[in-house]
Amino acid sequence: MHLLVILVIVLLIFGPRKLGDLGKGLGEGIRNFKSSLNEGNKPDTTTTTTTPAPPTTTTPEEKK
Repeated sequence: MHLLVILVIVLLIFGPRKLGDLGKGLGEGIRNFKSSLNEGNKPDTTTTTTTPAPPTTTTPEEKK
């Protein structure tokens, strides 16, 4: 019962249009927050590591 009274008061203060925009903004914020948390837990697969090539040695015969 108390929740219903609070919702009616909020509706009277903000109006239906502002209340819809407020809910949309809140939903997008929560969605962005969850996606940023998931990105932080995943291993970074965008960067690739390469191993350096072994040094090449030349023999005196190859220098000629």
